[in-house]
Amino acid sequence: MPDHIPRGIFLVIAATLAISLQDVVFKAFGNQMTLWQIFALRGALALPLFLVLTRRGGTSIVHQALAPPVLLRACCMTLTFLAFYAAIPFLSLSTLGAANYMAPIFVALLSAYAIGERVSRRGWLAVLIGFAGVLVLLRPGSDAFSPWALLPLAGAMFYACGHILTRTRCRDVTASAMAFAVILATTCAGLIGSTVIALARPSEAAAQAIPYLLGTWSPLGQAEVVVLVALTCLTLAATLLLAAAYKSAPPATVATFEYSYLVFVAFWDLLFFATPPGTWTLLGMVMIVGAGLLLLSPAARSGR
Repeated sequence: MPDHIPRGIFLVIAATLAISLQDVVFKAFGNQMTLWQIFALRGALALPLFLVLTRRGGTSIVHQALAPPVLLRACCMTLTFLAFYAAIPFLSLSTLGAANYMAPIFVALLSAYAIGERVSRRGWLAVLIGFAGVLVLLRPGSDAFSPWALLPLAGAMFYACGHILTRTRCRDVTASAMAFAVILATTCAGLIGSTVIALARPSEAAAQAIPYLLGTWSPLGQAEVVVLVALTCLTLAATLLLAAAYKSAPPATVATFEYSYLVFVAFWDLLFFATPPGTWTLLGMVMIVGAGLLLLSPAARSGR
């Protein structure tokens, strides 16, 4: 199928908009349910809907999704989401998003050391700029530093591992099958996390301090159902739009416009949470985005 770059750009921007709105819902309403409850119930809604929307693939999608490399990739992506959303009540969306976009930097490092792909001098420069951007953004050692900011960085590393698995072990797997595997894995993570919390029974003080992570399931009222339906719809929209975007245009072009996510979350931070990004946050974001774009440049990919 020939490339259709304008369509690909439109689709990826629409996907990042859906993802950013999903993150707003998590941050605004996550305190009504635990993270594990949200993952489990959202997955229970999303799995059958996804199969209906992709019914032409049917059995083939499920069969591909259950292959070991695809499941391993799905576990990496699930750890990415858990790390990101575990930190979402404690950090601004701008800080979370910028830290998470360290993924291309980690991909470059893993490409060099895990699968032996050459990284150009421009690529190593981008890695250094990216890490410097993280230091500027998070400011370790200062009063502004939050240990929660380490979680999205860990998530970015897991995301990079998933990307490497996609490149090396899942090239012949359809985007729909990989998406189904991720939805299945996140659902299982929600159920497992809920079971662990129920069996471990954290102290009342701990559960009250971090109810989002250590609390028990909440009764479902109308508001909770609306939140779950909204998250399900946004998850499916983002998943399908991203898959369509990467089919419509070259991956490097699509990946470049994924950075539009940072524009959306900076706006949502200001509009919904009255937290405009500070000077250090903006500078760190610019450095991380610049590093990512440098890695995506033709010169970096060609080894110069």
